[in-house]
Amino acid sequence: MKKFVLSFALIFVLMLDAAYAEGEKIIKISHMGPANIETNIQHYFVNEFITRVEAKTQGGIKFEIYPDEQLGTEEQRLELIMRSGLNQPIIDIASFAALGTVLPELYASAVPFMFNSFEAAHIFFDTSEYMRELKELFTQRTGCVMLEVVEEGGFLAFTNSKRELHSPKDFKGLKFRGMDEGQIAIFNAFGASGTPIPWSELYMALKTGVVDGQMNPAFYILLGSLPEVQKYMTLANIQYSDQFLIINEDLFNSLSDAEREIIKDAAREANKLTRVRIEAQDAEQVEECRAKGMSVYAPSVAELDEFRTIGQPSYVEWLKQRLDDSKWLDMALRDAAAANNAAK
Repeated sequence: MKKFVLSFALIFVLMLDAAYAEGEKIIKISHMGPANIETNIQHYFVNEFITRVEAKTQGGIKFEIYPDEQLGTEEQRLELIMRSGLNQPIIDIASFAALGTVLPELYASAVPFMFNSFEAAHIFFDTSEYMRELKELFTQRTGCVMLEVVEEGGFLAFTNSKRELHSPKDFKGLKFRGMDEGQIAIFNAFGASGTPIPWSELYMALKTGVVDGQMNPAFYILLGSLPEVQKYMTLANIQYSDQFLIINEDLFNSLSDAEREIIKDAAREANKLTRVRIEAQDAEQVEECRAKGMSVYAPSVAELDEFRTIGQPSYVEWLKQRLDDSKWLDMALRDAAAANNAAK
């Protein structure tokens, strides 16, 4: 398992007084991005989640919100939750890049062009055998519980500052930011290069030409003010955009049965509302990107097939080399196909 060095600030957090006060339980909840319900879907989810938990526990559980990576980077927050437990009660919305460092099997859920629709993705992440077994493995390996797979922005689009991308050959020679190694494998397959860059550094990397492009849903493109440094947008629906609500297992088990059910129900209800909001706003956000000066291109069915034909095998081959057991990839592909059929 990859080791992380905690910053002085995070060590200080761990040394604070335990967050359980007499007569009530106070839990920190952290996420990426600003504390703005209108512009940050993660904060919207957090607000809906904690409102329900605090109401249903009649104030028995209360939350302190730490947005904008105040408790550390994505990887540091994961390490913090794995280590802290009851000493520092924290819930986090963890990124794919962070969880992938300890749970590479998760990458099987991000095979490019895996889902045909939002509904298919929801069926897969809510009910598949792959997700049930993956959650169990996550707990065994990290001592944490994955409460919910949180939709955070729909399907990813390509953006760049150089030219329109109609096919994989248009990527040749471009430099892209990859959120994780899986994304970098996709770019490499298309003839581009990829490098990992944290979200907090992405705008400047694009502005200064460290990289030419990236991929994210329209929501994040607007959140990061990327239309200021990106000219071209390709709606290729590459991967479904999600993050993960996680909690330390010792902390979760210290709660009463009723409190655990309240937290799980609140997470599910908040996620349903988040999904409705994202899907209703997705087309509007694409148009907002266009209004801010981006040239938006929607590939044809034939062009999407070309992206899939080249990108998917390369990603799958990369993943096979990373996994000890190919059953995770086989299971994910099988369950995704079933979800696509069920959603028709």
